[in-house]
Amino acid sequence: MRTEQPQVIYLKDYQAPEYLIDETHLTFELFEDHTLVHAQLVMRRNPERGAGLPPLVLDGQQLELQRAALDDQELQAGDYALDDSSLTVHPKSERFTLDTSVKIHPESNTALEGLYKSGKMFCTQCEAEGFRKITYYLDRPDVMSTFTTTVIAEQHRYPVLLSNGNPVGSGPAEDGRHWATWEDPFKKPAYLFALVAGDLWCVEDSFTRQSGRDVTLRIYVEPENIDKCDHAMVSLKKSMRWDEEVYGREYDLDIFMIVAVNDFNMGAMENKGLNIFNSSCVLARAETATDAAHQRVEGVVAHEYFHNWSGNRVTCRDWFQLSLKEGFTVFRDAEFSADMNSRTVKRIEDVAYLRTHQFAEDAGPMAHPVRPDSFIEISNFYTLTVYEKGAEVVGMVRTLLGAEGFRKGSDLYFERHDGQAVTTDDFIKAMEDANGVDLTQFKRWYSQAGTPRLEVSETYDGAAQTYSLTFRQSCPQTPDKLDKLPFVIPVALGLLDAEGNDLPLQLAGEAAADVATQRVLSVTEAEQTFTFQGIVAKPLPSLLRGFSAPVKLSFPYDRDQLMFLMQHDSDGFNRWEAGQQLAVQVLQELIGQHQRGEALKLDPRLITALGTVLGNESLDPAMVAEMLSLPGEAYLTEISQVADVDAIHAAREFARQQIAEQLFDALWARYQANRQVSRSTAYVAAAEHFARRSLQNIALSYLMLTGKSQVLEATLEQFEHADNMTERLTALAVLVNSPFEAERAKALEAFAEHFKDNPLVMDQWFSVQAASSLPGGLARVKALMQHPAFTLKNPNKVRALVGAFAGQNLVNFHAGDGSGYRFLADLVIELNALNPQIASRQLAPLTRWRKYDAARQALMKGELERILASGALSSDVYEVVSKSLA
Repeated sequence: MRTEQPQVIYLKDYQAPEYLIDETHLTFELFEDHTLVHAQLVMRRNPERGAGLPPLVLDGQQLELQRAALDDQELQAGDYALDDSSLTVHPKSERFTLDTSVKIHPESNTALEGLYKSGKMFCTQCEAEGFRKITYYLDRPDVMSTFTTTVIAEQHRYPVLLSNGNPVGSGPAEDGRHWATWEDPFKKPAYLFALVAGDLWCVEDSFTRQSGRDVTLRIYVEPENIDKCDHAMVSLKKSMRWDEEVYGREYDLDIFMIVAVNDFNMGAMENKGLNIFNSSCVLARAETATDAAHQRVEGVVAHEYFHNWSGNRVTCRDWFQLSLKEGFTVFRDAEFSADMNSRTVKRIEDVAYLRTHQFAEDAGPMAHPVRPDSFIEISNFYTLTVYEKGAEVVGMVRTLLGAEGFRKGSDLYFERHDGQAVTTDDFIKAMEDANGVDLTQFKRWYSQAGTPRLEVSETYDGAAQTYSLTFRQSCPQTPDKLDKLPFVIPVALGLLDAEGNDLPLQLAGEAAADVATQRVLSVTEAEQTFTFQGIVAKPLPSLLRGFSAPVKLSFPYDRDQLMFLMQHDSDGFNRWEAGQQLAVQVLQELIGQHQRGEALKLDPRLITALGTVLGNESLDPAMVAEMLSLPGEAYLTEISQVADVDAIHAAREFARQQIAEQLFDALWARYQANRQVSRSTAYVAAAEHFARRSLQNIALSYLMLTGKSQVLEATLEQFEHADNMTERLTALAVLVNSPFEAERAKALEAFAEHFKDNPLVMDQWFSVQAASSLPGGLARVKALMQHPAFTLKNPNKVRALVGAFAGQNLVNFHAGDGSGYRFLADLVIELNALNPQIASRQLAPLTRWRKYDAARQALMKGELERILASGALSSDVYEVVSKSLA
């Protein structure tokens, strides 16, 4: 814990390491009350740092040093220096071997970093700087070594002993113990190290690579979960095939393993050959996991597998380059998911999430560039900016270069930097060199924080038959930089005629040959005009198709134009986007009416537009479901100058009520038709089935707002007889948010009784109740914290209950008396001592205090000040709180 001002680390201060580690040999002796770690490091002076033998300073935290030897010479107390964060020794030659033995206590490690116990299992999490809690080491990503690991443990308790690489030996040891040795021939940094020991069962399969060689695939789980692995295994094999076909990347070891653990700070970790997953990202079967959970498993399995090349074989030089691996790999897993499911719906989901959450991060006190300039605690920078915006930046490179050019660039990147620790500049340089282009200005996306604004105006000259679009870009001030230089903004667009057809797009001065109906304009200046010729009548522009750049777009569409785009735009994403813009305009009008104390009156055009969508049987049902979904309260908050929580909630609920009542017959017909198919069809985890259930369930959520007895009966039927968690959980959520108290209580009790032994399903039970906007939300959450299935020590439980309340239940969390803020602050103070990473991540809702009215600002700021004054804070929590108050 922090007792003094923490150190700020700056990118500009980066220096290569003084020493390198060529070989790492580890032996773990696992016991119930401690673990002994013996490390032998074969080291040498880094030739890049010049002559001489400076002191060797190794990172280490919470370690009890038992012995140290340099080239087989035992070191005495005067031969080294030891403090809370390092061990310093003095090499005598440029090449040497250092041996250390330390004692650690994984059984009491609640921070879940380094080596710790999850239930009865030993497991590790070393990214970003957890390896220093295992042994003394150069714990930085630019120090890459081969690893040989031997694990010794009691055979009865821990029959399975795993680490990175390929197995090279195993056997019995004394006193009922046994050992296993693993060898990873590929150099890697310490953050990719992994170890697992437990009583685990596994599902095994194999995959034949393009080269003809087979690789063994294993998913390890606790015995009760062995029937929930099939979907993850299928997803893994799809991922391996896709990476070969799309990127030409083959897997390189003889075995690939995934282990599911219940206590994990993140979603999953790409440790070389031994991926350790949060169990929520592995376990999936129809009865216990929703469609969204199935899709998440598929996406996360792909993400971690794709890291084998974009993160492991080519890794990041320093933690400022985190998006080098994460942004690139998020882009890769999004493309994979788009190919496996609906490309348009996947894009809609990703953009909705980005605009609601990452745009808010960009506008808040923790705003930072995709490649940060500084940090106090690196775990605070596993952010949506690094991951999601980083993926958007990679996507823009692909948009600018085209699919073929991007593949040439990625091939060169992997070939040039295999086995190296590199930077975002190296990634862009490979793209430049492979395509003969200059991306110097484009790199501002990596160095400038904030969400650019793109204002667009139009001019039509009927006599000349020209149509001009003028783009003006700007970027708001952020803590890192006040004045921003222009970005390169790729704008994919089309022009629609009066019948909704795409026009040929010929810029002034261009020849007419092979004129496309969609093209990408590169906006590179603060103000820039593009003129199209041969336009015989004023068109309607379809701008930023596919959301081709992560910007806030402004164009003066009226509501009739938006309805036209909803019906006619050939770009599926922009059809949805037009509907969202129409809904935003209507909802903002309702918010104003509420604030003025007027009776709420809904613009009938929204009902007409949604009715048209609902009646279009040719549209993908998943697309219909997305278009029926109104912008969320969090997004309406993000786009408000001053967010009026109560008015936003009242306006959105009024709109939903009106839609339900005025479109009841159409919604009821679509619901019944889809539910009938569900009743007669076995569950399949595939896009077509996901789409049908998504439309069925959003229809039900609207229908229940009418309070009609036939809807209650249908909801109870779905809850009681659904053969899958998607339909059962939706029915439960609909009941939980309904006025039917008796039915709600009975359903909640029945659900908990049926799934009390399934922790992941109980997490969903917590979330449904925490997110309910009915009055009394905080009291419900406090009561649920006393439930035997809840514990603050499990990150999934905290996210499911506390995260859902503070992040999704805005009207209750932002109660005018500040009770929600006090609750969250108390929790962060308690979590700070248990698990600093999870504590700092729960703080996000409080950090956005400037978005609200003066009274709420004062209450939220007061709670942040109370956290700051609460005592010794972890660096994780201190950084977020101090920046929020700055």
